[in-house]
Amino acid sequence: MQLILEMFSYPFMVRAILVGILIALCAALLGVTLVLKRYSMIGDGLSHVGFGALAIASALNLAPLRVAIPVVVLAAFGLLRLGETSKIKGDAAIALISSGALAIGVTVISMTTGMNTDVYNYLFGSILSMSREDVILTTAAAAVVLGLFAVFYHRIFAVTFDETFARATGTRTGFYNSLIAVLTALVIVIGMRMMGSLLISSLIVFPAMSAMRLCRTYRSVILHAAVISVSCLVVGLTISYLYATPTGASIVLCNLAVFLVYLILERITRPSSR
Repeated sequence: MQLILEMFSYPFMVRAILVGILIALCAALLGVTLVLKRYSMIGDGLSHVGFGALAIASALNLAPLRVAIPVVVLAAFGLLRLGETSKIKGDAAIALISSGALAIGVTVISMTTGMNTDVYNYLFGSILSMSREDVILTTAAAAVVLGLFAVFYHRIFAVTFDETFARATGTRTGFYNSLIAVLTALVIVIGMRMMGSLLISSLIVFPAMSAMRLCRTYRSVILHAAVISVSCLVVGLTISYLYATPTGASIVLCNLAVFLVYLILERITRPSSR
């Protein structure tokens, strides 16, 4: 308990927890929609694009997030367009863009700065690497994501469960699919500082998958996923501080443990529900 109180005495830890909670909430809300629409791998693809953008920004001595946000948003639109208008579908489009962006990032790094501390932090995440500007940008982007999701909740719900019916009733499904892609891109970029580009997609997938083991309605899954995501983030940050483990990996392992527990509970409760 003394160590935990000591942890909250450091301003950078308080900032990390507050920002992390915002990122966790955003990731949980979008994760449910992405998993249900079978777009869960888009997070992994966009995180690789984000790494490539950050590598170029680092080589040019530019502000990383200011470069990464527009690049990842454009990549999200690119993935949608590839999936809708070309013969390259779904996971193939994601693999094409993500592997290309990762290759560009690695090449730029090897030819310029090399594998320095900043690049390592973007790959695996670090709460110590979050500057004041990062905190301000992350908070603003998270507020935009949460606000837009709340405003368009019912439309996103309709597009998620039955896109054909939603289109028939006059819903602009293309616009809302684009909105989901843009919001996902924002979450990926703002979460890379804490989780790392290699692990941020897990923050989107795990809470949603865990909640779906026991919950049966869209609203209950979203609320449950949000609680799981925030709880795992706080516990993971605490473990990281107490035992000097990597931040992103600690949070992911907490999510993995919760998923396994929920999977066991689903197996136990399923027979009794019949």
